[in-house]
Amino acid sequence: MSGLITDRQTKDAPKTERPRLYKVLLFNDDFTPREFVVQVLKAEFSMSEEQAFRVMMTAHRRGLCVVAVFVKDVAETKAARATEAARKQGFPLLLDVEPED
Repeated sequence: MSGLITDRQTKDAPKTERPRLYKVLLFNDDFTPREFVVQVLKAEFSMSEEQAFRVMMTAHRRGLCVVAVFVKDVAETKAARATEAARKQGFPLLLDVEPED
């Protein structure tokens, strides 16, 4: 025999799954000023003025809009911070999170 090992056992590398993603949803309301919504979107989601305006107008016209998609804890944190900023100003602005399809 030549000393070669013929019965090698290979271990499968553990497969890591990508984390599930969650959508941050912006709901329209008739009381929060548009300018404030744009301000919150710019501050919390690092959007440009134009991007924030388009998202706000989509929510206004359709009733809701997907703002962004993140892993669960980031999505929940951003939605909560944006909603809290509105509450501090006395506005009923609502952002929520749901799993991406």
